[in-house]
Amino acid sequence: MPTPRKSQPNPKSPSAAPASRKPLLYGAVVVLAAGLLGFASYQATSPDDPAKESATGPAAEVSAGPDAGVYPELEKLARRDADDQLAVGRPDAPVVLIEYADFKCGYCGKFARDTEPKLIEKYVKDGTLRIEWRNFPIFGEESDTAARGAWAAGQQDRFWEFHAAAYAEGAKEKGFGEERVKALAEEAGVGDLGRFMKDLDGEAARAAVKEDQEQAYGIGATSTPSFLVNGRPIAGAQPEETFTRAIEAAAEQAKAKTAGTAGNPAEGSGT
Repeated sequence: MPTPRKSQPNPKSPSAAPASRKPLLYGAVVVLAAGLLGFASYQATSPDDPAKESATGPAAEVSAGPDAGVYPELEKLARRDADDQLAVGRPDAPVVLIEYADFKCGYCGKFARDTEPKLIEKYVKDGTLRIEWRNFPIFGEESDTAARGAWAAGQQDRFWEFHAAAYAEGAKEKGFGEERVKALAEEAGVGDLGRFMKDLDGEAARAAVKEDQEQAYGIGATSTPSFLVNGRPIAGAQPEETFTRAIEAAAEQAKAKTAGTAGNPAEGSGT
């Protein structure tokens, strides 16, 4: 089987801005996590070749130890904003999965269709998990347009519907030009398409996408999809079991921390 290639951002794309050359933003310890995300050998483009379907990165391994491979600096990247339209799940959920993804990425679509709905059903609905989306467009101008479209749909409470439409089978093959993105917004049930198009081209959308993108580059991610589960990096559209292990380990660790704080009130009060 050929060695999977790592996709790189298009240097001519507005979305592959100087952020791709920025130094790591979150401290020296994050270099270790960045090694897992930045040098993972998985194919981030469309999984058209069956031989590449099983391509995974070294960050897929989840140790039996609940705190092994976890970076507190990365765990702090969870926003837990109750008004975040690009998130699903309780803001106070013990586990937060942050997903850095591109709508033109075939493996991102595979995760969105095959794995994410199961995680939502099993963990989000019972309050264990919160999923926070980060737009990470690395495949050129259409990636950037789709990312801004997703953000604009979120302004009208339709991000996840847009997400489903954009990741439907065969959707990315139709491209993500402005008219196509508008059609996806209509399919997603966005009520005010005039406002959507205005938001799509507005500075707020560009700033929001840039913030997400720079965060991804800042932790060393160079390919999509990349994930953090309470600060544990996972690279690529791994099997459902990989995410299940990571989520359950993180939930166990969060439960232990809560029990420890309850047993030592001074620790919780900071005295």
